[in-house]
Amino acid sequence: MTSLIDVIFLLLLFFMLSSTFSKYAMVPLPIGTAGAVTPDASPVFVKVDVDALTLNGEAVQLTDLAAAMTASAPTTAIIALGPDVSAQRLTDVLAALRGVENLALNVLVPS
Repeated sequence: MTSLIDVIFLLLLFFMLSSTFSKYAMVPLPIGTAGAVTPDASPVFVKVDVDALTLNGEAVQLTDLAAAMTASAPTTAIIALGPDVSAQRLTDVLAALRGVENLALNVLVPS
């Protein structure tokens, strides 16, 4: 007959060894600030699908997205997600856009 403390210790040991303690990567998002809006600056439109990515209607690769955004120097980007886009795909796009300076992001989720 085993004591209850031995069983609890074995369960605790099992759950400690079978779980993971790794940290998940986080993408810092800029917080909106009050300021003057420039009406002449038009936003760019990024459409994210499962297997395609378009910037203002033109197909672009994920690795070339930041360079294309820097070339057009936008202040606002509207990101529209397709119906089956995963959270990882959105995170990859946001990580690619992290290097673009002074860019405000608006993410439209499908309803």
